[in-house]
Amino acid sequence: MEAQYKEVMEVESVDRFMALFGVRDENVGLLKQELGVEVFARGTELTISGEEDKVHLARLVMDKLLGILDRGEPVDRTRIRYAIELAKEGNADRIEEIMRDVIAITYKGKQVKCKTLGQRQYVEAMKKNTCVFAVGPAGTGKTYLAIAQAVVALKNKDVERIILTRPAVEAGEKLGFLPGDLAQKVDPYLRPLYDALHDMMGVESYQRMVERGTVEVAPLAYMRGRTLNDAFIILDEAQNTTSEQMKMFLTRMGMGSRMVITGDVTQIDLPGGKKSGLVEALEVLKGINDIGIVTLSHRDVVRHELVQAIVKAYERFDRRGR
Repeated sequence: MEAQYKEVMEVESVDRFMALFGVRDENVGLLKQELGVEVFARGTELTISGEEDKVHLARLVMDKLLGILDRGEPVDRTRIRYAIELAKEGNADRIEEIMRDVIAITYKGKQVKCKTLGQRQYVEAMKKNTCVFAVGPAGTGKTYLAIAQAVVALKNKDVERIILTRPAVEAGEKLGFLPGDLAQKVDPYLRPLYDALHDMMGVESYQRMVERGTVEVAPLAYMRGRTLNDAFIILDEAQNTTSEQMKMFLTRMGMGSRMVITGDVTQIDLPGGKKSGLVEALEVLKGINDIGIVTLSHRDVVRHELVQAIVKAYERFDRRGR
């Protein structure tokens, strides 16, 4: 029987060791599962054994994860799986880029950071371009990161107000005649935007800004006929716009404004098989200067790791169906 290759590494402290291994050693269990290696611990000494190339890869990933821990960042299963993918592709050095820069700080003092390279590319695109399209599945942080950038721009006085909008299209359910005034009727459609704003600003601060007109959250129909100057404008769930709505929205941009359009082209809820305005815009506007287009994938999902698995499974299913 061929002898297994082994490497030994030292972890400086017990705390570091425990953080790397995770609760009930689940982090190391994931490394074993994904890379096919064995990891044994004695004191603060780790022994990795298996096929030589896989042992080298596991050692590399563990070194990079320790670097993330040294920066005070937590290491969870989603981050470990992502680090392994990068290392397998020969991009191990880029693991250190994950969560390096602070994008914003919430009203509770929590730092908002990019958790994947795709998210990092998205944030860079928002900084460099006047108009950005972000396309990707649920859980990739499209809306949250856009709102974080909008709040930062407002605080830095780069813009005078934030405008958030989304089309009022039902996701496969008929809500019927909702009670209340117009604001209450459209509220369910805009709730995800409220949640992100409350997280970034706090409820009281958000309400004060709404009263002053500094923050506006409204259905897309409210945008018609307006010219939006000195504003950070976010269109969410853009896959549910028609071609006419998308063109109307894009031509609302005034002087000193920036736009971010987010959507998931796999979740179009338009009736009667209408073509999505987002899909059309991605074709029409490709290659135009100062318009950034960022595509996120299942690898950029930062919710529960099961969400990533679900998105990936649907992507495989859709490819087989074509």
